[in-house]
Amino acid sequence: MFATHVKAVRDLRNNYSEVARIVKNRDHVIITNNGKSEAALIPYDEFEKYEEFLHIRYVKEKLAEAEARAGNPSEWIDADELFSEWDSWDAVRP
Repeated sequence: MFATHVKAVRDLRNNYSEVARIVKNRDHVIITNNGKSEAALIPYDEFEKYEEFLHIRYVKEKLAEAEARAGNPSEWIDADELFSEWDSWDAVRP
């Protein structure tokens, strides 16, 4: 697993190489300012995985919303209304 280190913002300014070493060793760093947590530093590949997780969760939420709307015919629009909306979208495109 990883360890979490707490460093003051001045350590980030004055001892960046130490903070960078901690992150390169797969540990996390919480940056504080006046004793309050302000930021977290994590290895970049963990950040990429987190971003991918958020994206997948977002897509799943939107698919669930679409499935719920598809199951409710009162939210459907007819073809004429759809094509009318498409025509207005074309007018906005360059």
